[in-house]
Amino acid sequence: MAAADYLPVTVRNAGAFLRRELAPFPGRLNVTLRCMLTSAIVIVVSMALEVPSLALSLLVVFYVTQSNVVLTRLVGVMFMVGSTLAIGLSILVLKYTFDYPLLRIVIASLVFFGSVYLLRVLKIGVVFFCVAIVVIYVQSFVDQTDQADLLIRAVLWVWVAVNYPIALTLVVNTLLLPAEPQLQLKAEIHRQLAALDTRLTQQIDGTTSAAPITLAAVQQGALTLQKLLRFTTMRDAHYLEHQALQLACIATVSRLYRGASELPFSRPRSSAAQLAMWRELRANCVALDNSVMTGEPYRYVSTATPEERNVSDTIPAAAELQRALRAFADLVTSNAAPGKPPVSEPMVAPDAWTNPAYMRFSLKTLLAVLVCYVFYNAADWQGVHTIMLTCLIVALPSLGASTQRALLRLTGALIGSALALCMVVFVIPHLDDIVGLLLVTLPVVALGAWITAGSERISYAGIQVMFTFALALLEQFGPTTNLTEIRDRMVGILLGVGVATVVQMSFWREGEGDVLRQKLATLLRAIAAQQRGPGADRRDELPYAQRQLQAWAVLADCEATLSRVALEPAWQEGEQAQLTLRAQTVLAQGREIMLAGDALRRTLAAQAVSSGSRTVDAVRSTQEQASVELNRYAAELAANPPEAHAPRRIEIAAQAVEPADAPLIAAADDLSRQVAGLPDWRIEAPVAAPSSQPIRT
Repeated sequence: MAAADYLPVTVRNAGAFLRRELAPFPGRLNVTLRCMLTSAIVIVVSMALEVPSLALSLLVVFYVTQSNVVLTRLVGVMFMVGSTLAIGLSILVLKYTFDYPLLRIVIASLVFFGSVYLLRVLKIGVVFFCVAIVVIYVQSFVDQTDQADLLIRAVLWVWVAVNYPIALTLVVNTLLLPAEPQLQLKAEIHRQLAALDTRLTQQIDGTTSAAPITLAAVQQGALTLQKLLRFTTMRDAHYLEHQALQLACIATVSRLYRGASELPFSRPRSSAAQLAMWRELRANCVALDNSVMTGEPYRYVSTATPEERNVSDTIPAAAELQRALRAFADLVTSNAAPGKPPVSEPMVAPDAWTNPAYMRFSLKTLLAVLVCYVFYNAADWQGVHTIMLTCLIVALPSLGASTQRALLRLTGALIGSALALCMVVFVIPHLDDIVGLLLVTLPVVALGAWITAGSERISYAGIQVMFTFALALLEQFGPTTNLTEIRDRMVGILLGVGVATVVQMSFWREGEGDVLRQKLATLLRAIAAQQRGPGADRRDELPYAQRQLQAWAVLADCEATLSRVALEPAWQEGEQAQLTLRAQTVLAQGREIMLAGDALRRTLAAQAVSSGSRTVDAVRSTQEQASVELNRYAAELAANPPEAHAPRRIEIAAQAVEPADAPLIAAADDLSRQVAGLPDWRIEAPVAAPSSQPIRT
């Protein structure tokens, strides 16, 4: 047995999670380098010019540095607007309430309440996050001095410490290491088409050296293309003008990548006709790649004879690739738009003024902050002022999201504090210049940046690693030997997390269980939409690919929501476990239904000519019934309380099955079996763990 087999299951799972989350991917090193370079400049400038709040400046660098130039500029501008508005409001409040502490706290609380409310209901809520955090942070300044001029000076230095790093970050990201979303989109398309090219080359040469393309990779690739296209349309007017065509392009690429994952790895030596078909497919995939890179219109080039092209009907994955390429070529040739582009989200939430959840959330957050403020002043413990900031930072719309943020904040703070402790004890006494300080600090900054550039499951921990380390080591303009700073930060974070959790669980608990059910219902409706429509009609190829792209996006959203729901603290553990198990089962079955429906559609397109009309009609009837059952199940699942009972098994209505019809009947039967596998969601129904079905690759 390997040494890892002797470790507990939890430890092995944690190790696998960390390996997966910390693994490199395209663009991660670029983000890390941009963070490191900007942070190094900020450290040198702040130390040389004695700009206070260096840890805050580094925190802003990490928040503003995003995966591409568009996001970086957008977040940078919003932070500038938010910090300027926050400082202005803070000075205005201090001007009229400096001598009246109670009035100051009341007005600051009202400003904080309004900011948290707007944080929830506005699309640009990050602006008001800045306002809320600065307004409450300034209150700790008032308690440290009774001189108005020193107080205003400290507040204005906060504006400098926030905004000059933003300017440096924008310069670095624009001039030195730009990450243009257009280039990232083309690079991702090229990566997926290159993987397809490798698989097609294997079919031609008969080799099996390349690694398989997993379903998880297909899903992640589709989501990445959608996200990059959204950023690209924000950056480039040409992409915005032709957004519908670009959406058809990424849908086609996702469909090709999905087809590549199903190409056979081992098969008898290809015949001459099959080789000609593989070569034609490979040449057209290369032509599509060149078209994307150069911006020239794509044309499908046919070099094989009709008999050689028809060989693809015997290989469903090859036929799928051929149909996808031809459908996109037909669209480009006809200059027809494949549908309207997605509608942008409104700036204000539709229920901003009618949903009481937003006001309750603001009241809970304000209550937690005020409790911490009273404790902070009563204990006269200036070092734990992070207790108030923590209440706002971990305040997220749901208990699961808040718990996830709190765990990441605690984990990052522990790692950053441990590193700072080691540096203070063993390294700082031997430093005497800025070069040594950079050699000590930049590795920690690189670690934090690498974690921050990862997925949402760990990214916030990276910010906390850097921020906690910087608070302990970089807040003074000289070597620090005070270990109490490290202790105070950790105590403030722990107390803040505890108070925020107790308040959120005690008043108007806002879980995502009902939201998860609604999202699962949306997923099933999206899958049901894929089952409708003509199975072999070329006019439906691109709309089908776009519906498939939408289904992958909804599936990923459901998975993210479920991961948060699983972390929600609950008094009724049994109900929480039932919700989690049923949701996991629906997700697993939903993925299997997507795969089964896709396989049936390809088989139907390949055998519609050779199979009898009765068999084809029966199979299409099965598709329609599956769509009806999925929509019915989704409607019952979305009801409150949910009354979704397991769908019935759909019987295939074919009278006699010819040998040529067997694959088509088997594919239809597989779809019917997967639909019937959805769990019974009624309250009295027993709950079983989701079946451990292997993920198809």
